[in-house]
Amino acid sequence: MPNNTAPIKPASWSYAENFVAEDELLAAARSRAEEVGVAPVGPGVGAALRFLASVLDARAVVEVGTGTGVSGLWLLRGMRADGVLTTVDIEAEHQRLAKETFTEAGIPGNRARTIAGAGLDVLPRLTDGHYDLVFCDGDKREYAAYLKEALRLLRPGGIVAFDNALWHDRVADPAQRDEETVTIRDLGRTILEHEALVPVLLPVGDGLLAAKKEWAPEA
Repeated sequence: MPNNTAPIKPASWSYAENFVAEDELLAAARSRAEEVGVAPVGPGVGAALRFLASVLDARAVVEVGTGTGVSGLWLLRGMRADGVLTTVDIEAEHQRLAKETFTEAGIPGNRARTIAGAGLDVLPRLTDGHYDLVFCDGDKREYAAYLKEALRLLRPGGIVAFDNALWHDRVADPAQRDEETVTIRDLGRTILEHEALVPVLLPVGDGLLAAKKEWAPEA
């Protein structure tokens, strides 16, 4: 059947992207990110993450790629009041700035656990089946490995999400064959074909690829 949905116009995309407005605390975190050369999630992705955390009534969330706390603050605002965000970043200075963001936002220190290190060094040390949501915004070349770890970390019914799933319009162009683009493109295929995952690709920010881990019958 023909697709009767016309491509979204830039003005409509911008309207949707900024539909949930950021406050001065997120603006300050975004300013810190610019100062240290970090590219945080856009407001559309942030709002989507908060929504997912809220729908899940998330108590335990893992984030790979702390940055200066933009995505972390969105996630924490969607989580339940006693929820704990475990956020991983290879740059300790970025995490220091993220802690400033969380403190300014009134987030209690025991709700944001920052771990300095590479994602693939830290994730294997986390508890199986303990997490409601795993958000990946680290090294794009490691996305396939992040998925493998996320499937182990998530409880049944939990969600894994990947930022930059469109990778600056490169993923949709088969002529683009750089390592990051190919990895993200292959990740999409893997998630689509995985029998235990329910996928969705949201055209917010630079693309948010999410998938729910299905409940499996007990043996």
